[in-house]
Amino acid sequence: MVKVDNLQKNYGGFKLNISMEAVEGRVTAVVGKNGAGKTTLIKAILGMIRPDGGSTEIFGISSDRLTAEEKLRIGVTLADSGFSNELSVEDVIRILRKAYPSFNEELYRRLCKEERIDTKKQLRKLSTGMKTKIRVFNAITHKADFLVLDEPTAGLDVDARNHILDLLREFMEEDERRSILITSHIASDIENISDEIYMIDNGRILLHEETGNILDYYGVVKVRDEDYEDLDKQYILCSRKGSFGYECLTSAKQFYAENYPNAVVENSGIDDLIIMMTGGR
Repeated sequence: MVKVDNLQKNYGGFKLNISMEAVEGRVTAVVGKNGAGKTTLIKAILGMIRPDGGSTEIFGISSDRLTAEEKLRIGVTLADSGFSNELSVEDVIRILRKAYPSFNEELYRRLCKEERIDTKKQLRKLSTGMKTKIRVFNAITHKADFLVLDEPTAGLDVDARNHILDLLREFMEEDERRSILITSHIASDIENISDEIYMIDNGRILLHEETGNILDYYGVVKVRDEDYEDLDKQYILCSRKGSFGYECLTSAKQFYAENYPNAVVENSGIDDLIIMMTGGR
């Protein structure tokens, strides 16, 4: 569905250099701290910025050569762009109706009703959460094959986030050939929706792993200073010194649980990976 090959983009002191793929039938997540390069990557994939090197493809076609018909197969939400705030939701519906032959107006209106969004209101009069929902509705209601979602649940409470995630699951279940590329700083959302994860920092990929593997096999090993030197580090990805010893991120938590009875082995999640791999040694 998407292939990024040695993509390079330079902004002063920041340099993006990434290769990755998002295949059909799967939800691929890109995670990292603010400023890691997530949005730059998304905009390069969509052809919104010109790369300094490398290539990006969607549907096997270079991003800058997509036809209007091929672009209709993509649904997009970007945190920093959208329709003018002077437009009403009804205006947005009219635009989508004309722009997308496959626009499902019935579904769009049902979603607005479920979320108690007054379609007669201007976007500027909606709450931040409602605007976020509208951006997601814009992306999923024209039968796209590929969604690119940049922070689609930002600004939403837990119930609203779960509803959006349910809509994305339904989107994927309707057609096994569909694909989603998503960024988010909310770890629980990524863990609940994604099949695989790319973690980036300072424009580089630090980790590419199946989400299930992270939840099943990754963990944080905590040991005292005096035990750290004797620790078998073949499965340690990174470590950092704490107040009471060392914390070590591992991809084989069971190994340390079985072989180091004095160590504390805890389950890890996406937040632990980001914190440890961008701040550990």
